[in-house]
Amino acid sequence: MPVRPVIVNNTPLVAFWSIARLDILHTLFGEIVIPPAVREEFLSTEKETRRKTLRDESWIRVIELENSNRTAAYAGLDEGEAQVLVLAEEQNASLVLIDEYKARRYAERLKLPLSGTLGVLLLAKEEKIIPAIAPLLKAILEVGLYLHDDLVEQVLKMAGEK
Repeated sequence: MPVRPVIVNNTPLVAFWSIARLDILHTLFGEIVIPPAVREEFLSTEKETRRKTLRDESWIRVIELENSNRTAAYAGLDEGEAQVLVLAEEQNASLVLIDEYKARRYAERLKLPLSGTLGVLLLAKEEKIIPAIAPLLKAILEVGLYLHDDLVEQVLKMAGEK
């Protein structure tokens, strides 16, 4: 039986790339999968550096959708988010990593196994890949990614760091 993939949206990918900790995703999941629209979003800035990352990190795979027309069913989402959900259904994903609120609501309705950047940090600490979440959260915030204050506080409490 084939291994069920972990499908990743752009925000978690950028979060870990921005703090030079893609190794966390690799250690936890072995391989991750992104759809073409997420690849394009990822390459929309710092194109050459990010292109090199995708070339060098062969454990990040781009998989085409079997039926790209299905993305139209996800009103209000950008193309990357919609493609993540379609690909997750098509590939029978073991996990979907997505942070955006609307996309998470769709994933929940589809009963897709779901996590996000903060959930990955919690899992990494639980698996003893990282000793603490707080420094990585701080780094993610410093590079300009938005995380709601209440959610950050909640995750730090869950990690026993608050």
